[in-house]
Amino acid sequence: MKSAQYTADIIIIGSGMGGATLAAALAPTGRKVLILERGDRLPDTPEARDPAAIFQRGHFKPNETWRDISGAALHPGNYAYVGGNTKFYGAVLLRYRAEDFRPLRHLEGTTPGWPIAYADLEPWYSKAETLYRVRGDVAGDPTEPPHSAPYPFPPVPDEPDIAALRQAFAAQGLHVSALPLGVDIDAWLKRARTGWDAFPCTTGAKSDAESCALVEALKHPNVTLQTNTKVTRLLSEARRVTGVEVERFGTRETLTAPTVVLSAGAILSSALLLASANDDHPTGLANKSDQVGRNFMNHNLTGMVAYNPFRRNRTTYEKTIQVNDFYLTGGPNGEPLGNIQMLGRITGPILAGESGLPLWLSHHIAEHSIHIMAMSEDLPDPNSRVFWRNGEVVLDWRKTNTKAHDLLVKRLKQAMRKAGWPITLARGFPKSKPSHQCGTNRMGADPRTSVVDTNLKAHDLDNLYICDASVLPTSAAVNPSLTIAALALRAGDHIAKAQP
Repeated sequence: MKSAQYTADIIIIGSGMGGATLAAALAPTGRKVLILERGDRLPDTPEARDPAAIFQRGHFKPNETWRDISGAALHPGNYAYVGGNTKFYGAVLLRYRAEDFRPLRHLEGTTPGWPIAYADLEPWYSKAETLYRVRGDVAGDPTEPPHSAPYPFPPVPDEPDIAALRQAFAAQGLHVSALPLGVDIDAWLKRARTGWDAFPCTTGAKSDAESCALVEALKHPNVTLQTNTKVTRLLSEARRVTGVEVERFGTRETLTAPTVVLSAGAILSSALLLASANDDHPTGLANKSDQVGRNFMNHNLTGMVAYNPFRRNRTTYEKTIQVNDFYLTGGPNGEPLGNIQMLGRITGPILAGESGLPLWLSHHIAEHSIHIMAMSEDLPDPNSRVFWRNGEVVLDWRKTNTKAHDLLVKRLKQAMRKAGWPITLARGFPKSKPSHQCGTNRMGADPRTSVVDTNLKAHDLDNLYICDASVLPTSAAVNPSLTIAALALRAGDHIAKAQP
């Protein structure tokens, strides 16, 4: 029976992809769910679709400072709003490939595999695609794993210049397929004619955690969202979390629930566990294995501007196709290289803000170029990690698998030249961008080498679950959002059955 002093039956810390999706899964159970979000709802303002405000003035970036391992300041691109980073994500909702769940040999190491198989997660992928209104098509991609249900909507249509690029890639023997996307393109363009990648959704046209999962969860009177609530510490005794310390509008209080779920993201979830050390857990909560904060992964990402002064790019959103011919092979001995997918449309103000080039030159380059991205797996490394020092987050990201990524970038440059875009300007994503951060509280069957079990419950605590990108054992080479959502739905099913 629930004790009268409990604030809720289940407290979920964070309203991003993991937390909001879990809330949607638990809402029909009737149990009292309290979602804590450190930010507020993002209002619909002119800046929401203003590329200069977003990319040049950093209008939406949080006033937050972390440190790198040398102590230098690091200003993260993570966002503190209801819906978390999904408010600004590119809405690519790809499944991991079936091979990603098994050990996979790369140029610079072998991934450990997962404690569950693709088949264990597949039904939840289908449910997540329905919840997030994914537009896609399984045809054309040789690496696409089996689906038990079709995509709920057809793919977002290619614009003419992207259709031409698709044909040019196909002429080279490449297999081009539709990017699975969570965006209602007609509704999105009705608000303003921009791309959606890195633009916040304030109208529900993009399938982010707020507009899909949270909307569903809050239809139920037993679910409450509390904004502007920063969790500072988890209290615990022996094997139970006994309280959640929060700051809200200058006051501190402790909230309690029989079950607590941490969904603050790969960096902040692990930092909070480390900050919650006590006599029973001297190295941090859930950290008997010494794995909390370790194995940080962030993908190897290179954005490419492929330029031709005699051609124009007439697209508005651009981001509709992908190539996975090098996903499972392509290395000197058949090693995987990664995924190729379109970037969102880069305009003059965006390029000026990202590159520092003069606006006039940025306009010219943007109008005469195609924008595409290479993404390779970042392998888990226990020395790539998050620390909590002197009340601050410290990030020591050690990139791996860079040889494979360099080879993928080379292959992409060759393909773009053959497609009629001969001058390629490539730039890697900096560590400040939240480019698919994951891995710091890894899932595993062995408590000695992992933080949570296959149901996302912490090995060391009986009432703590972790439900976000931090539990991913590997980063694969696809966007992680749909996998986080599928894991959240699976965990929600388990928690609903396990709760009295």
